[in-house]
Amino acid sequence: MGHHNIKTLKVASFNLLNLIQPNTKFYGKRFYTQEEYEKKKTWISLQLTKMDADIVGFQELFDETSLREIVEQHPLYKGADIVMGARKGGSPAVAIVSRYPIRSYTVYSDFPEQLEVDGLVVPFTEFSRPILKAEVELPSELPLTVFVAHLKSKRPLIPDSVVDRHDPLEISKGEARSLLLRASEANALRTILMESLRDRDHPVITLGDLNDTHTSVTTQIISGQAPPRFWSMEQKKKLWDILLYHVKDIQARQSSQDVYYTHIHNGHYESLDHIMVSQELVKENPNRVGRVVYVRTFNDHIVDQTFANNKINCWESDHAQVVATIELEDRDYNHYKNKQ
Repeated sequence: MGHHNIKTLKVASFNLLNLIQPNTKFYGKRFYTQEEYEKKKTWISLQLTKMDADIVGFQELFDETSLREIVEQHPLYKGADIVMGARKGGSPAVAIVSRYPIRSYTVYSDFPEQLEVDGLVVPFTEFSRPILKAEVELPSELPLTVFVAHLKSKRPLIPDSVVDRHDPLEISKGEARSLLLRASEANALRTILMESLRDRDHPVITLGDLNDTHTSVTTQIISGQAPPRFWSMEQKKKLWDILLYHVKDIQARQSSQDVYYTHIHNGHYESLDHIMVSQELVKENPNRVGRVVYVRTFNDHIVDQTFANNKINCWESDHAQVVATIELEDRDYNHYKNKQ
């Protein structure tokens, strides 16, 4: 290949589908038996072996103990750093596992500001699942900022006071509420991201279950929109500095690619789980420190229930895992030490 000294970094997103200790209720009713829990740990461990990623952002984790049990017994993750975000109410949290040192981390529960529409303030003030930011130190002392997110799902938000939860009008109202919350969360995450993206030259990666496709409005709010071609180069550079690039789009421009879907709902093959990178990891950027070379989705376990009667086993996830392979340039990154 001619890249004899280039190091490879693999970054992944993994929705665990409710990892929690056995015989512990979640969402008020479900729980795993000891046998189901052991099967779930084994299945997650096998997926981690297949993925072999250096940094994994997790979603749907109820307690850190369960993840620690898996990671500390896994031969690929001996001595890995583990950080769990915060839980809100009965909801699960996000987490990150890294083979490279996590130097610091921040949990964001509250929005930096509320959205306003025509003078009316949108009443959402906090994330349904708090965001986790981790500062990772890669080899050659290259710093990397990783955000792990899990936005509000499309599942209708229907108040408990509603008698008929199958009423089509109540369902559509509930879907609108969910979309409003997800849009508010996306805007708040974008505001937080701007602090890490603007006027810096080290890579930033955002990953997680964003509960919508990569072309949806909410996902595009997070990544930002590419500048129009008629803008001046100066204007374009300012925008490139704060954009995130979907690895799904990067993969689409390459000759070898996987079929990218991470979730099947009512026969629709959706991409809800995403990895986005800043311009420092994009091939077209002459000042890059690395580039995304391959993206793989681990989706063989997902069942399309419109074609088959099989159900997904409760110890498996209903989401695919996404892994992006990044080649890092063979460069001296000492100048970053002076900046920090």
